[in-house]
Amino acid sequence: MTGPAEGKYTLKKVKVYIHEKGKARARITHIDIESPEIAKIIKPGEATYCAGKEGGCFIGLKKDMLERAKKLIEKKKRK
Repeated sequence: MTGPAEGKYTLKKVKVYIHEKGKARARITHIDIESPEIAKIIKPGEATYCAGKEGGCFIGLKKDMLERAKKLIEKKKRK
């Protein structure tokens, strides 16, 4: 994990949970990442790719998601 770097933008109010199978309607144990900003990029029902990397994970974005991410980045650059 490299931490802060040029071209990286912090996402605010991100909550990450390990969601246990059989609790709160979970059919399998999984990781929930909840964030208003992420929800603007990855819409409900859309699937994407996630892979482990040193110190965390990488979430790949598909074409439509990339366009939404670019808009979010532009807003962050203006601040």
